[in-house]
Amino acid sequence: MTLRYAVDAVVLDIEGTTSATGFVVDVLYPYSRDRFADLLSQRADEPEVARAIAQVRELTGEPDADAAAIEKTLNAWLDEDRKATPLKTLQGIVWAEGFARGDLVSHFYADVVPQLRAWHAAGVRLYVYSSGSVAAQRAWFTNSPEGDLTSLVSGFYDTENAGPKQEAASYRRIASATGVEPSRLLFLSDRPGELDAAREAGWHAVGVRRPGEPYFAQGVGDHAQAGSFDEITVSGSTA
Repeated sequence: MTLRYAVDAVVLDIEGTTSATGFVVDVLYPYSRDRFADLLSQRADEPEVARAIAQVRELTGEPDADAAAIEKTLNAWLDEDRKATPLKTLQGIVWAEGFARGDLVSHFYADVVPQLRAWHAAGVRLYVYSSGSVAAQRAWFTNSPEGDLTSLVSGFYDTENAGPKQEAASYRRIASATGVEPSRLLFLSDRPGELDAAREAGWHAVGVRRPGEPYFAQGVGDHAQAGSFDEITVSGSTA
C-alpha cells in the first residue's frame, strides 16, 4: 500500500529511518569513545568544546569536573544511549573529522537516496531533524556511499537549535524556521513519541518500521506506517 501526501517539505529522522541504528551504535559510538580523552585534554579551549564541557558540568551538577570526570560521564551517557546535547556536540566534532579523513562513510538504506532525489526533483524541500548534532548530520550526508547529498537538504535541526524530539514545541519551532505551514510538513521517524509530538504540532507523521531496528517490535502506535521510503509518495501540490 502506498501512502500519499501533498506537502511542501519532508523532515527526516536518521537512526532507524534513513539509516541503520546498528551502524551508529557499532561503528560511530566506539569511534567517538576512543577519541573523547584527546578532545577534552587537548582542545578544551575551543569554543564549541568549551561550551559542551560547561553543559556537561551543568547537567551533572559538578562545576569543577575535570577532563577525566567529563569523559566518564560521556561514556556513561553513551552506554545509556542518552540524547544529551553536549554528548551529541562532542560526538559531532569527532565524527565530522573522521568523515573528513576518510575513516568513516555513512550508511543509508537502499530505498532512501533514490526517493530523496525524486522528492527533491519534484520540488519538495527536505530537512533533517536528528538527536545527533548538526555537524554530525552534515558530515553524514556529505560522506555517503553515494557521494555528497547535502545539495538535497534545505536545513538541519538538532536538539540544540530545535529542542527535544518528543516535544511538540520543537516541531512548531522547525515549522516557524522553515516558513512551512504545519499541515504541509511530513515527518518520518521510527519512534512513536516523536511521531506523536509532530502530530500534536499539526504535522503529518509516518512511522518507518524496518526489521531489526530497536523500535520495530514496538510499532508506531496509531500512526500510518511504511516499511521503506518506496511506500511513500509526496507531491508539492494538492492537485
